[in-house]
Amino acid sequence: MEFTTGGRLDVRITPDDVGKRVSVRQLTGEAARGRRFTDTVGVLTSWDAGVLSITERSGVSVRIPESVLVAGKTVPAAPARRRGPSAGYAELARVVARAWPPVETEQLGDWQLRAAAGFTRRANSVLPLGDPGLPLDEALTYVREWYAARGLPAYLQIATGHEGTQEVLAAEVERRGWTREVTALIRTGPLAPVGDLDADISRVVLSRSFDDAWLARYQRFRNPGPEVTRVIAGGPSTWFASVADTGRVPAAIGRCVVDGRWAGFMAIEVDPAARRQGLATAVMTALARTALAEGASAAWLQVEEDNAAARALYDGMGFETHHSYHHFRSA
Repeated sequence: MEFTTGGRLDVRITPDDVGKRVSVRQLTGEAARGRRFTDTVGVLTSWDAGVLSITERSGVSVRIPESVLVAGKTVPAAPARRRGPSAGYAELARVVARAWPPVETEQLGDWQLRAAAGFTRRANSVLPLGDPGLPLDEALTYVREWYAARGLPAYLQIATGHEGTQEVLAAEVERRGWTREVTALIRTGPLAPVGDLDADISRVVLSRSFDDAWLARYQRFRNPGPEVTRVIAGGPSTWFASVADTGRVPAAIGRCVVDGRWAGFMAIEVDPAARRQGLATAVMTALARTALAEGASAAWLQVEEDNAAARALYDGMGFETHHSYHHFRSA
């Protein structure tokens, strides 16, 4: 990381750069142990009372006193992608939202309020893609009241880590007492390599609908009310996969939503007793081939940040992290 100008370390950022992506170097106080400096890269979300706040790609906020700052500069808003499909944040966010359609929506400026009787945070949270049309405090009050009227907690789904994401908004709601509960990664990759995987798909059955046995393997809800069916069955072009077992419940399932050039993979679930048999790969391969036949060329999926096994599987399929998203719950 290069900070020098004419051989000197330079601080070339000011409070006017709030909202921009920056790279800074600061003293660590550990020079005796050979660690004099440390570097931080992210979006400068505030610079108040002599303290900088920088939100990293992961969504973690780092506070740095001016007194330890030795270098700083603005950097490009997003690094160039080396492989995989190119996509802006707003495009991909809308594609992902259409794959989990809520039962009820309302627009608040460029914010979309979504509700589905509590089934999945994705369908029961605000997707903020711009200006809410109100001062932030008023918008947040409206959001809390809208969800309270439906007997639901108020959540904001806020993204970080890519050009056009919402690090400043994340910092603002955190300062107002909203709590980050879940962090997930949106990962993208070319679709053809998934369809080309050497997987035994002979046991995979594809369908345009799902049944009670498929739902029994999914198990991401308390009561299978009508909102569950509406959300899972929704999407522009939705496919369901299952691998039969000797019992009533499938050994593995999956869901894929085709939306233009994009194919989104969801609900990839495998019976713990049937893991390490290649069933998840078989399900995704079968779904990918169907999506390719519909004209899709790019793939996306969501994985929780701490799911190391799933991340390793998707690494091997060519998926890379595009951005992170976080659900913030109202205080």
